[in-house]
Amino acid sequence: MQYKDYYQILGVAKNANEKDIKSAYRRLARKYHPDVNPNDKGTQEKFKEINEAYEVLSDADKRKKYDTLGANWQQYEQYQRAGAQGPFQWGGGQYRSISPEELENLFGGFGGGGAGDFSDFFRTFFGGGFAGGARAQARPRRGQDIEQPIVISLEDAYRGATRLVQKDGRRLEIKIPAGVKTGSKIRFAGEGMPGASGASSGDLYLGVQIEPHSTFERQGDDLLCKVPVNLYTALLGGETQVQTLKGKVLLKIPPETQPGRTFRLTGQGMPKLNQDGAFGDLFAEVRVVLPEHLTSAERELFQKLAQMRKK
Repeated sequence: MQYKDYYQILGVAKNANEKDIKSAYRRLARKYHPDVNPNDKGTQEKFKEINEAYEVLSDADKRKKYDTLGANWQQYEQYQRAGAQGPFQWGGGQYRSISPEELENLFGGFGGGGAGDFSDFFRTFFGGGFAGGARAQARPRRGQDIEQPIVISLEDAYRGATRLVQKDGRRLEIKIPAGVKTGSKIRFAGEGMPGASGASSGDLYLGVQIEPHSTFERQGDDLLCKVPVNLYTALLGGETQVQTLKGKVLLKIPPETQPGRTFRLTGQGMPKLNQDGAFGDLFAEVRVVLPEHLTSAERELFQKLAQMRKK
């Protein structure tokens, strides 16, 4: 059975667009139409070839399948008769193993009907089966999973949240558990793509992305933040307020605390996913704030202190 070059039959390039293909078909169809050439069997066969070529190249899915194998279609037929074992040669001399699912995705769905006026090549290529033209029975195949991102705040990740997602005209309520991290996936069973031949649908996965926070940096279940402490508290000791995701807490600052010193606030970090009552820690780094807009008296006192420290 001879390979048919549909592009050559229509006289178009392989990168021809839909408009070029349609124009070429109309021109050739008028020229070779049986009504224009009665009793000319050769012209009638040419007309059938033109229709066959247009049937494939005007359909995006069929054209893609045709382009995938092209002149290698007979190798594929031999591959099928051999039991679909080992690598299969694609265009350009490249070899790789191909699964039955890939073959079904490439060539499934073209069965019999409407191909009666086309050549054996067409029926072999698109007739739903490459071994003798018999259509293989579709096997049940689970639907594909769907994944889409969902962006939440750090506060939502801390408390847990609920989101409504629209799908096929329905509103799905998605519960986001406390403690999720960027990269966490929330599974919604059975809400993916429908399965084939009665198989189950795939699942919907929401990929969590947490927005950057203006105060806290997250590291696992721990949080990091910078705490402003005035010069006098850093020198003499005292207390300062620290903002946490639970609220404000008091942090005791010992005398002569140096800038950059970090204090650990146990249990003030993020909740640990699926661990009730367990939390990470908050690490508060001291940022000493120097006084501004000194008065003359204040400047004089600081000068006296500087002189004292020189002795």
